[in-house]
Amino acid sequence: MTFADKKAIFDKNNPVTDSAIVNFKGVNGFDVYNCSIPFEWQGKRYIYGRVEHREDWARSWVRLFVEVEPDVFSLVKDSMIYQLEDPYVSVICGELILGGTHVRYSRGEMDSLYAYFYKGKDIENMYYFTTGPDNMKDIRLVQLENGIGVFSRPRGPEVEKEYGSGSIVGFTIIDNILELDADIISKAKKIDSMFASGEWGGCNQCYLLDTGLLGIIGHKSYKSDDMVELDVYVNVSFVFDPKTHQILDEKIIATRASYPPGPAKKPNLADCVFTSGIVMRIDGRFDLYSGLGDTQTGRAVINYPFQGFGSIVTPL
Repeated sequence: MTFADKKAIFDKNNPVTDSAIVNFKGVNGFDVYNCSIPFEWQGKRYIYGRVEHREDWARSWVRLFVEVEPDVFSLVKDSMIYQLEDPYVSVICGELILGGTHVRYSRGEMDSLYAYFYKGKDIENMYYFTTGPDNMKDIRLVQLENGIGVFSRPRGPEVEKEYGSGSIVGFTIIDNILELDADIISKAKKIDSMFASGEWGGCNQCYLLDTGLLGIIGHKSYKSDDMVELDVYVNVSFVFDPKTHQILDEKIIATRASYPPGPAKKPNLADCVFTSGIVMRIDGRFDLYSGLGDTQTGRAVINYPFQGFGSIVTPL
């Protein structure tokens, strides 16, 4: 069964019955999408969002927003402005780590892209401290019991030629956050059997489970073979065993049909959900956050995706 077949079955049954669009104040005229997950920091609930005009592409900023009511976040005025895309956060050794994609231009044309990383305990004064490899985004970090897990995401024509997929994912462990650099990330060992031919994707948020396994919320993508070709992005989860370097229990947790309808930046992104991650609810279920069509941010309520493989040790 192909992944497209699995998506069709998921959409037919559509187990998600509770979802919403997240609203952002203070950025009139801009879309906010492909956000980090909401996170608690020093008594307040924040989210980093990608802020961009609808007609622009790869011309975005990452801004900090604070929650003012359920599903509503307001811009933190005078907070740092990052020339990044698709922000993500983790907490490593008590410090907040912010990552995102920096697109480099040369003579007005896109030249390459890099992951930039910032860290600190003062959310208003984060320090840029390292850069990922050339042309690699969606690098993710997770605090382990001993060390820091690093998921890489090599992509591009050479990767596709060698592996048949648009991207692969690797994993390695470092002892200290200041060891993180392009060389360490690029040498991360490939995780096998993650993508079939014509697929691509990556990790979006990673969680240490009390069994020593890692719970991953990610995305998987492929091009549809419909009359109108779509870049189909799907919210997925899987469990990763860092000892055996194997993936367990991969499954779809939401698709574009799981969220309220809305616009897409381009026609080919009408079936696109770019995953942020999950946040525990007081009722024991989880809020799944995701970018929608490169224009909006959505929230869908799902069951715990790592059932039977352990509990999350420290939710962000």
